[in-house]
Amino acid sequence: MYRIVIPARYGSTRLPGKPLLEIAGKPMLQWVHERASACSAREVVIATDDERIMQVAAGFGAAAVITSRDHPSGTDRIAEVAALRGWGDDEVVVNLQGDEPAMPSALVEQVAGLLLARPGADIATLATPVRDRDEYFDPNAVKVVTDHEGRALYFSRAPIPWYRDPVGLDGPVIGARRHLGLYAYRVSALRRLASLPPSPLERAEQLEQLRALAHGLCIVVGEAERRPGPDVNTAEDLARAAAALAADGPTLCE
Repeated sequence: MYRIVIPARYGSTRLPGKPLLEIAGKPMLQWVHERASACSAREVVIATDDERIMQVAAGFGAAAVITSRDHPSGTDRIAEVAALRGWGDDEVVVNLQGDEPAMPSALVEQVAGLLLARPGADIATLATPVRDRDEYFDPNAVKVVTDHEGRALYFSRAPIPWYRDPVGLDGPVIGARRHLGLYAYRVSALRRLASLPPSPLERAEQLEQLRALAHGLCIVVGEAERRPGPDVNTAEDLARAAAALAADGPTLCE
């Protein structure tokens, strides 16, 4: 069994109050919580830094806790929840980000199962093949490369692996994989990460998973069973997420 924590920060440079923005008549955070609640997790908790999010979460019946405003990442926020709740080192927690309203519940189950099946790993996450040249060069589409056993070697906003000879970039980019922002952690790994300062690579790329790699933690990467709908970082993303939920909403929990 495992738990799910949904980090939901009110402040956002591009979309202030992002978790509370409405999609098809419901706040985005409620869509995320419904995805989580459709899973087999023993507990679902929203972790926020703002009373407005607490009030909205209570309105749709979610458990929520106030955490520090000073956390540099969602990982640190989840580590605080684990400490507040007294979760043991060997327990598994999934980080389902509050801006992923179209994340299928099946992928949450998949990432938790991946970590539970790999006792030597600290963290598990998922990836999907890069579809085209635009995605390959998009800095908002994080890429990942792994070893032959599925352990992450590096994550980057840059196009990796880099093809010295520019062939095969007109369609799917062979061998390139897009990282999905969905993680399962052992609580021991969360505690260790929260005790460490952000690494230089993390600061450079603005990718918190690079802190784990910089300090020798093992991240295993699975091939996602399906491609999720869009996450939300801009107003345009919000419109795309609404369209995806309208088209595919009933099947997202399968």
